[in-house]
Amino acid sequence: MTALTDRMRTCAAHGMTFAYADPPYLGCGKLYPEHPAARDWDDPHTHYRLIDRLFDEYPDGWVLSCHEPSLHILRAYAGRDCRTGIWVKPFAVFKPNVNPAYAWEPVIFRGGRKFERYDDKVRDWVAANIRMQSGTIGSKPRDFCRWVFSLLNARQGDTLDDLFPGSSAVAAAWAEWTGDQSPLPLLPLEMSAS
Repeated sequence: MTALTDRMRTCAAHGMTFAYADPPYLGCGKLYPEHPAARDWDDPHTHYRLIDRLFDEYPDGWVLSCHEPSLHILRAYAGRDCRTGIWVKPFAVFKPNVNPAYAWEPVIFRGGRKFERYDDKVRDWVAANIRMQSGTIGSKPRDFCRWVFSLLNARQGDTLDDLFPGSSAVAAAWAEWTGDQSPLPLLPLEMSAS
């Protein structure tokens, strides 16, 4: 019996193991002064090591958030068997002197549970307002998280490792997704989008 067969049996019995990674974006380490290692993420090689880790430790599937200025660098490194998804932000923070505004963020994703022919279709984009008043820069909204889980075709019994937990929003949304807790209260902007 091969190791691959053993792994397939383990996955069937215990679910799949996925990862979501939302590191400081390339060149944005200065936004996280409370984290001494945040500036390490200003080096593309730190992101390359993360991508290597995702390939090595999460063969079932993973999603990596990034920003548009770094997409061409990270996407080229990740390779052709990855895909790109887009988070469109109908309500976004506009930066002075940046026009057109950045109102979307890419994700790079790979793997996931195989979709069957009659499964609901999942788009490679989602429109979701940013999360306000979370206390953490870059905190992801519930609808974004649910879309990430959909990209992976994740189900109850699966495991999701949030490699950069920050606000714990992803973990809370995952617990809701898998039925491990009651639904989360909506934040003001999420209520207006519902």
